[in-house]
Amino acid sequence: MRRTFLQRLALCAVSAVFGSSAALTSTAAQAQDSFKIMIGANPGGGYDQTGRGLGKALQEAKAASSVTYENKGGAGGTIGLAQFVNATKGDPNAMIVAGAVMVGAIVQNKPPITLENATPVARLLAEYNVFVVPANSPFKTMKDVVDQLKKDPASVKWGGGSKGSVDHVSVGMIAREAGVDVAKINYVPFKGGGEATAAILGGHVSVGTSGYAELEEFIKAGKMRALAVTAPHRLLGSNVPTLLEQGLNVSIGNWRGVYGASGITPQQRQKLVDAVTRATKTKAWSDAVGANKWTPALLTGDEFARFVDEEHARLRALMVKLGMV
Repeated sequence: MRRTFLQRLALCAVSAVFGSSAALTSTAAQAQDSFKIMIGANPGGGYDQTGRGLGKALQEAKAASSVTYENKGGAGGTIGLAQFVNATKGDPNAMIVAGAVMVGAIVQNKPPITLENATPVARLLAEYNVFVVPANSPFKTMKDVVDQLKKDPASVKWGGGSKGSVDHVSVGMIAREAGVDVAKINYVPFKGGGEATAAILGGHVSVGTSGYAELEEFIKAGKMRALAVTAPHRLLGSNVPTLLEQGLNVSIGNWRGVYGASGITPQQRQKLVDAVTRATKTKAWSDAVGANKWTPALLTGDEFARFVDEEHARLRALMVKLGMV
């Protein structure tokens, strides 16, 4: 059997660190021109935080003189991906943020342009989601949610990322565990974390899910109630119980990384890999990782490409099992 992403994470991270040392030495003094980073989501969510955090780190590492950003949300990032691929062919200083959300959207929506039309550069991080409800919600625990889901699936309105995202898949996994037809889930997809957060705070959805760091400030302020995390264990510094603890056999993680433009040379790709690797060694990146409770998960080049291929196959198999494709 294939090892899961989380089982491979430690081994991959170690190999990435030691395997990149020679490249770091050869490019340490080189500075790139201005970078362009496409963010396939609206402002305020994990993709946005990743892209802008990386841009700041690239500048601190002297790998970029400046960085410009473009947000283009919709369809799990595949609208932004199509624009990126069509507009940047051969551009050695263009990158797009990608991740499990985009892979899931590609599996479900089968767009004409996929990640195969771009150049894999690096996986950067992993994270877990949290399920929350508005502070005034009648749901006090995940059991309350599941009990209502069993009674009337349509009455529980879930809010999260695009269809096919880790958010969506995790809701499907909960429904399956509860013995509820996944096709009856009332799921509302949003183009970005900011929109999803507003919907949760406004009571427009019954239950919301996103990366823990995106919602932490609202949880701590008492504006949202955290019911469960999707991790196999409680997150560091948090007492929110896992879904596993609450009798639901659901554990699923998220990851994000970057791709370069199509049509760049192997040498240009390696420069991007080196620049991103240098960026992950900066204080700016370390601060972003800590603030967002991300898990560093650097994996570059061909190893990253193989990882994405395996993730595509794994997510597709899971979504087929859930009846989502």
